[in-house]
Amino acid sequence: MALVLIGINHTTAGIALREKVAFPPDVVADALRQLGGIADVHEVVLVSTCNRTEIYLAFQAGDDAAIDNRELVDRQQIIVSWLADYHKLDVEELAHNSYFFGNEDVVRHLMKVSCGLDSMVLGEPQIFGQIKSAYAVSKDLEVVGGSLGKAFQHAFTIAKEVRTDTAIGENPVSVAYAAVALAERIFSKLNSLQVLLIGAGRTIELVAKHLVEKGVQEIIVANRTLDNALDIASRINGHGVLLSDIPEKLIATDIVVSSTNSQLPLLGKGSVEKALKQRKHKPMLLVDLAVPRDIEEEVGEIADAYLYSIDDISDVIEDGVKSRAEAAAEAHSIIERGIEEYLKQLRSLNAVATLRAFRAKAETIRDLELEKAIKALENDESPEEILNSLARGITNKLTHTPSVQMKKASAEGRNDLLELTQELFDLQEENSKNDNPKSDS
Repeated sequence: MALVLIGINHTTAGIALREKVAFPPDVVADALRQLGGIADVHEVVLVSTCNRTEIYLAFQAGDDAAIDNRELVDRQQIIVSWLADYHKLDVEELAHNSYFFGNEDVVRHLMKVSCGLDSMVLGEPQIFGQIKSAYAVSKDLEVVGGSLGKAFQHAFTIAKEVRTDTAIGENPVSVAYAAVALAERIFSKLNSLQVLLIGAGRTIELVAKHLVEKGVQEIIVANRTLDNALDIASRINGHGVLLSDIPEKLIATDIVVSSTNSQLPLLGKGSVEKALKQRKHKPMLLVDLAVPRDIEEEVGEIADAYLYSIDDISDVIEDGVKSRAEAAAEAHSIIERGIEEYLKQLRSLNAVATLRAFRAKAETIRDLELEKAIKALENDESPEEILNSLARGITNKLTHTPSVQMKKASAEGRNDLLELTQELFDLQEENSKNDNPKSDS
């Protein structure tokens, strides 16, 4: 199997394109089945988050399990074409804004992503859970097996090691934290403000936690499902409401933070304009952490409405990231050691197939010679002669092919094969004894 990866993230494409290639949870299963139906695709995992869409695949690559540059280009074109067709996008634009890796580079990238080294927020912890969830979905659908399975499991082990052995996650730097830090920059003091949170996922939970730590007391959580909104609100002494209640609550709201999986905007220009008018144009900060976006882009055109998307908060994030640079260097070293260990495991697996074939051939020879010996015993031949014949037959047949190949290698000057044979069968000591017959006297 050959591993390949195609992806788009915050470094290669803006939010306008990223939101178009995102896969909401309800279509992931269908997408995985379609990808699994592409010729030679044996395994697939689909990762879709706010900052990235990545497709990991295991392709059939021939007996040597290798894939050359030409094949890589072919695979890239196949997957880009599928992705463009699925989302009804221009294939050239998609190709221009994507990245592509093969074999061990796929595993190296997966490790970096799992550790948070490839995130907008260096070292952010949420991506690890998102990667594990994506892998679990593929396992449930039985579209992932040994090849991608080993890569993902190894990446999970390395990510845990990085979290344990480095300070990559010690400082509170995340998209959620950055949203609150941005609010502090604009309003200075947050404790007297009212905040409206839209969504009920992990990001909104973290935003709520950071707001409480800053002393914010008036927090409203809005969600499509009231029970989910009430669940988060109950933990922060806030209020839970439905999405339909947003226009009413917006009037008294100073800060809006939104992060949902909605495929359509939840908050439009008209609603914000109406609320600002009733607020007598008291400023409102709106932070949209969703991809696709929850808040219409046109809201940013309204006076007194300060709209920030997930791409706009990179400067806020950068301040907290600087302290993680040293830890990131340590993490890269751990990843490189992890890659070497992964490659060793792959090489050992390659040996397993060869050893299995060698043992099967030896057992066939043994069985044939044993069958001859049993027939000889039934014919009352001498047991001693039968044993000698059995041992001689097994020895001759086991050594015949290697002997022919070694003679051929010697004639062709392939001394490397002869040296390897000596190492493989531990013949160096035997040769030394033969060269010095008196060494044991």
